[in-house]
Amino acid sequence: MQTTRLRGAPLAERIRADVADRVDALRERGVVPTLGTVIASDDPADERFLELKHEACAALGIATRDRRFDPASTADHLARAVASLSADHEVHAVFVQAPLPEGVDATTVRERVAPAKDVDCFHPATLGRLVAGDPRFVPATTAAVCGLLDFYDVATTGADVTVVGRSPVIGLPLANRLAQKPGAGEADDAAGFDGPDGTAGSDGTDGPDGPGDATVTVCHSGTADLAAKTRGADVVVTAAGVPGLVDGEMVAAGATVVDVSATRVAADTERGYAVVGDVDADTVEGRAGALTPVPGGVGPVTIAALLKNVVRATERRAAVE
Repeated sequence: MQTTRLRGAPLAERIRADVADRVDALRERGVVPTLGTVIASDDPADERFLELKHEACAALGIATRDRRFDPASTADHLARAVASLSADHEVHAVFVQAPLPEGVDATTVRERVAPAKDVDCFHPATLGRLVAGDPRFVPATTAAVCGLLDFYDVATTGADVTVVGRSPVIGLPLANRLAQKPGAGEADDAAGFDGPDGTAGSDGTDGPDGPGDATVTVCHSGTADLAAKTRGADVVVTAAGVPGLVDGEMVAAGATVVDVSATRVAADTERGYAVVGDVDADTVEGRAGALTPVPGGVGPVTIAALLKNVVRATERRAAVE
């Protein structure tokens, strides 16, 4: 069996083109979309993830306000920085790079993000609206996975989907979104992008189209016989951050496999490391019907989806003002 590679670049480029047009329209009105970011990590991977977001913003004319802290920073210190960006009238969106340092009470930080600026569903209330089917924003990674499934015409209605990972940042929001009715909420901004074959579709992040109506199983470190859960799925989404966790014997023939993780591992390369996902791509290749590459799959679409949320937050506030 030939495995189709679900590359993120074609969809990411279309989303970014839409965002660029909307940024230009805002700037013509004297409004400069601005994203405030907070990070408290000395992990090169975390720093690079944030840098990629800043580079993407700069390329499209979105301004940024960056707040970086030592991983030893307290929850109160980080919360004050988040609150400051939330209160800044010139900042339209706030993003906190996860994970937060060990020992930091995440709730203290989460609750300081202004819900109207919470473009990645970090605040409990924003996440709650997503769960209720009335999202203010769809988290970027959730939007990216749904967007890729829609863009490549992977059916989820009636399908069995296994999500490996239960983090409140990726696994749980994604599982909830896939189980909801297609296009629940966010009907104000359907993009209507064509799929790779030229047929009508959407970017899966909002509007009346997009994946949903799946029967979803969420797996985690306490799951007994993970392989049985993944082998029984039409679609497997991994977001555990464990390289090589899912191999070819754990995937049903013809299944779609979406690898969200991107972990740095030591490698004999010029950079001294390689970026890998949770999926052992060598053994899954030829068995799965479709597979996202790492890197180059979910990542580019995640960044594009975040930019789209930044623009949406800016447009909403500009409309009110």
